[in-house]
Amino acid sequence: MALTKDHKQNLIRSFAVHSRDSGSPEVQVAILTERIGYLTEHFKTHRKDHHSRRGLLLLVGKRRRLLDYLKRHDPSRYGAVIQKLGLRK
Repeated sequence: MALTKDHKQNLIRSFAVHSRDSGSPEVQVAILTERIGYLTEHFKTHRKDHHSRRGLLLLVGKRRRLLDYLKRHDPSRYGAVIQKLGLRK
């Protein structure tokens, strides 16, 4: 699997809003971004893996919805996440 338990814990620690946070939009977006990056690399060698490509598109859509939620409710947190992850907007 692409995302090991230790790596996921590091992501949660670096994007957590408070000490016991594991499900805030920032954390979810960070985890989805890691999974999207792994699948993007996977498709460079497995070009015909269309079943996994559908999963990638679903992950991208979910990340987009979470980012839209953050932008709507707290634009400063949205900007911080975008900058920290190096996403486009």
